[in-house]
Amino acid sequence: MLVSSLVSFATLWSSSVCAILAKSPSPTRTCTIAPLGSGRDDTSQVLGAIARCGHGGHTVLRKGIYNITRKMTWDLVDSKVDLFGHLSFTPDIDYWLNATNTYRVVFIQNQASWFVVTGKNWEVDGHGVGGIQGNGQPWWEYFTSHAKADGDGRPISLTVYRAEHGIIRDFAIEAPPFWCNTVADSKSVIYDGMRCNASNANPAFAGTNIVPNTDGINTYRSDDIALMNWDVTCGDDCLAIKGNSTNVVARNVMCRGGNGIAFGSLGQYANLSDIVENVLLENIELHRIDPSVQPNMQNGVYFKSWTGSVNGVPPTGGGGGTGFVKNITAKNVFLDGVNLPIHLYQTNGGHSIDLPSNLTFGELRFENWTGNALGNKIVDIECSVAVGCADIRFADFDVSGPAGQAPSFICKNVQGLTGLDVPCNATGAP
Repeated sequence: MLVSSLVSFATLWSSSVCAILAKSPSPTRTCTIAPLGSGRDDTSQVLGAIARCGHGGHTVLRKGIYNITRKMTWDLVDSKVDLFGHLSFTPDIDYWLNATNTYRVVFIQNQASWFVVTGKNWEVDGHGVGGIQGNGQPWWEYFTSHAKADGDGRPISLTVYRAEHGIIRDFAIEAPPFWCNTVADSKSVIYDGMRCNASNANPAFAGTNIVPNTDGINTYRSDDIALMNWDVTCGDDCLAIKGNSTNVVARNVMCRGGNGIAFGSLGQYANLSDIVENVLLENIELHRIDPSVQPNMQNGVYFKSWTGSVNGVPPTGGGGGTGFVKNITAKNVFLDGVNLPIHLYQTNGGHSIDLPSNLTFGELRFENWTGNALGNKIVDIECSVAVGCADIRFADFDVSGPAGQAPSFICKNVQGLTGLDVPCNATGAP
């Protein structure tokens, strides 16, 4: 049954990709602009070009720096945008932290966005040279002395929202203040070639994670999403698969630093159900990098849910939500110096007296894993006592810990685990 479902999912995904590519727009008119230069505001001319050619047309942004000073939406229908330059969002922190100056279209944790792409049957191509300059360094330094929390107004660099049949190609996002990307409430979107680079450039902060929350992408309430050929340097999740993400493929992904690839967090909203189903991670590398740039390389792939109790309210609190995660495959994964290769826990944001989570994890596959961990804990799967986890399979799993230390494999409240050559138990004892 598992093999059948995976084959069916892969076939459906391939068909969907072909359908999106077949719908690639054939614009009939072209709008071409160039940066105004000398620090002048380019926002109006960029929006003007999109207004003229965003429906049924072709917009070309020539090389150079486009100064963007206010929030911007590209409503694209049957159209293409060639972005050879960089959209540089002014680092006016006080301005962007004012909620009236950003969009609040990403429901989860009330996140802010300064640039939204929406519409149907569109393509945005950065040609390997264009993208977004987030000017994140002053933001990162600002939050070393100011409190930060989810939903506090730090803007997502690129938000794809209520989009269908969209393609983003060969795009780069430099110095995102917060999440690099989000795709929300969307269907059939391909990212083919995405580089996110959140790297501290101030020697005063060398060796510290000054770039928290710079996730490569968060998927949310979206179906049929392809993340292909990604290169992410960040201080948090390389990829984060959040609630109601279904039929997701991530292939050829390089993660440099951060917390690894996350499923969650889930179950934050007591009145909502989170479903994550049919996700394939394939050809994934996770590398520890120069600690002066980013000291973190926490996980390989990890899963997290809130507890069954409600502790405060979102965006910073929550819990008590239900749902399930199933038919997840992570194959051809290479790890270089991660702390913990595989981790599942259901106590995010919780307390020792909380009710156990009712969100279930099952049908998890880990195939052809190689590489090394800094600690001897290789697998740590700790499922909720209320619902447990079922049907977890390993195949060709060869991840080593430090020389001379016996590897530890922890499994709590797990039924139906197969494929490991060593015991996986509640204590992790060999």
